Amino acid sequence: MLENAERTTQFLKSLAHPSRLVILCRLAETGASVGQLEQMLGVPQAAVSKQLARLREDGLVDFERTGRSIVYTLADDRIRRIIKALYAEFCV
Repeated sequence: MLENAERTTQFLKSLAHPSRLVILCRLAETGASVGQLEQMLGVPQAAVSKQLARLREDGLVDFERTGRSIVYTLADDRIRRIIKALYAEFCV
């Protein structure tokens, strides 16, 4: 149980940043490029890339390179369910 609590705490820390949470909410809908996320958030590309790097490191997002473009998606359906539940509770 303690191991699960530690893993859950790390997950919640990943969510505990407004830009990361918005990125995850956006990716719960569909994949997005850095440019699309940059435009949506209204922050510089470097800031978006920094948050995406953290989310990748934490195992919450995956990416697929198509030519010169990289599209980010949520890593799994469990994350999608949790993000959608948070969205329904706090963003509607």
